Amino acid sequence: MLDFHNICKSYGGRDVLKNVNIRINTGERVGVVGPNGAGKSTLFAIATGELSPDAGSVSIPRDHRLGIMRQTVPHSELARTLLDFTADAIPELKTMGKELSEIEKQLNEDAPAGEELASLLRRHGELQSRIEHLGAYRLDQEAAEALSNLGFPVEQFDRPLSEFSGGWQMRAALARVLISHPDTLLLDEPSNYLDVPAVEYLCRFLNGFPGTLVLISHDRFLLRKLTRVTLEVNAGTVTRYAGNYDFYKREREARMAHLEAEKRNIDRRIGQMERVIDRFRAKSTKAAAAKSMQKKLDKIETIELPDSLDYRGILRFPQPPPAGTEAFRLEKLTFGYTPEKLLFRDLELDVNTGDKIAVVGYNGMGKTTLLKLIAGRLQPLAGHVVPGHHTVVGYQAQEFSDVISDEMSVYDAVRDALPAGASTAGVNNVLGAFGFGGDEGRKPCGVLSGGEKIRLQFARIFVNPPNLLLLDEPTTHLDVAARELLQQAIANYRGTVCMVSHDIDFIRAVATTILAVTPEGTKKYYGNYDYYLEKSAAEHPGTVSRPGADRAAPDPEQSSPMLARDRRRERARQRQALAGDFKRARERVAELETQMEQDSEKRKVLIAKLSSGMKIDFAAARRELAELEKRIGSAESEWEKAMTELEALRLENERIHS
Repeated sequence: MLDFHNICKSYGGRDVLKNVNIRINTGERVGVVGPNGAGKSTLFAIATGELSPDAGSVSIPRDHRLGIMRQTVPHSELARTLLDFTADAIPELKTMGKELSEIEKQLNEDAPAGEELASLLRRHGELQSRIEHLGAYRLDQEAAEALSNLGFPVEQFDRPLSEFSGGWQMRAALARVLISHPDTLLLDEPSNYLDVPAVEYLCRFLNGFPGTLVLISHDRFLLRKLTRVTLEVNAGTVTRYAGNYDFYKREREARMAHLEAEKRNIDRRIGQMERVIDRFRAKSTKAAAAKSMQKKLDKIETIELPDSLDYRGILRFPQPPPAGTEAFRLEKLTFGYTPEKLLFRDLELDVNTGDKIAVVGYNGMGKTTLLKLIAGRLQPLAGHVVPGHHTVVGYQAQEFSDVISDEMSVYDAVRDALPAGASTAGVNNVLGAFGFGGDEGRKPCGVLSGGEKIRLQFARIFVNPPNLLLLDEPTTHLDVAARELLQQAIANYRGTVCMVSHDIDFIRAVATTILAVTPEGTKKYYGNYDYYLEKSAAEHPGTVSRPGADRAAPDPEQSSPMLARDRRRERARQRQALAGDFKRARERVAELETQMEQDSEKRKVLIAKLSSGMKIDFAAARRELAELEKRIGSAESEWEKAMTELEALRLENERIHS
């Protein structure tokens, strides 16, 4: 159990965490979400003791072991071999091993007797039992298995960690923490450097993990599959939702609607009281009444709405220029960075215009290389890349941030992407189309948010509109809102898309064809990601291996196709029966909200007339105002009932789906 008591933390005068009180119970599986920079990693660092809060404290039970995935590997560890670093997953084993050796030395050399001998033997047994319980004798085997499942070939296990790139070092760090058998796992963006098969393995492993899991992630696939509780870190506060990511989104939307309605009512009441106080202050006979009303006004608690998590930028791809029916094809394409180790040999591939292809496979298999070959950034050793009729390529590389200076303006970044000798006349139009109108074009690239950076990437691409988009890890370091924005834009794009991504939900939502790059070769699957998983599992039965597999509950829908079909039919029947009530409840909520807005507007106009000094029938106006107040109050009560009913229907719909 982790308890955060009144945690406060600020940087440069900005409150990152304000009076945070939250409890993570033993065995819970918690997803931590929120915008980039909201304070998620700060919360982790305070829990682990790496950061001290400005105020408040964290309570962790004695002997509770935390498994922490850090964002960098310490320099002192880089000289160790990959397997040695990974297997050294439980630091206290060294201390216990040293104490055990000292006890054995005493027993052999000092020949203790009596109570001293009994005490040494008792401590020796305790240490041996503890070491066995922590799985010390299985760590080498578990390290090798975890490394293999995360994409490391066995022949690399004896290489120094320093010879691997930063991304692969982080994979080793992930393998190390996964096998450390902690009571609580704290993982901060563990899928950032993983390819799709490794993400699938991570998900399977964590499903079998018996302890408490706390996961910071923008990966909706992991959040949906692994978490049962969601913590939203936003505007200095931490809000707990008793469900996974989908439940959190629905619940947050309903909560926001309720808060907004409540805020409108309170703001309206405050406005009325302020107007009355202003009128009463002008009259000496009403001064006491004004003072009394002011005291009541001061006691009213205003409502602060959480920051919106919806990304409000624009990302709408222009229509692609006309092209032929074939986007491109590969003819006996052969390529390798050395002749002895070819990535592709005699590869044949046809891609039709309008296809949306996701390239999946372990890192190092050549996914990025394949995109570079199609884009013409690399030349094949043999064979050809044949573009289709009027094909125009737009290529987004992983190293986007490396080629754009932080000091460069948005306008200059887009202008520099123009073909040589092209006119700059249309640059401002492109900037406007991607949400950088007016002064936005003068912003330095270094201050752009994640969502703004993806818009800038695509503005650079579409300054010369393509009909074939090649995208290499376009979602890396984007928060959930920015990923969903990009996902929608690509889904609506009428051109051809060929992309590499580790975001499974992104692939599932966008790709209509999967190109799997494996050690056995490259194969095209004419269907979406779920179709690919089904076919791949049928082609390679029994190939999945993972620690904790024996602890994972079997999926009855996987073991019985007939049962799965019956359950799908029953869920469909229940959803259909619920649909009518769901629709009526939504319409009733919308109807009441419209009525309240119209009556509130009438009341505002009527109050303005009453306070304007105009010659009107005050008695009639007051009667009308009283009637409006009564109608608004009644509508608010009805609205609360309708919202409760709608939420109950949403929960029932969720139960049917689960």
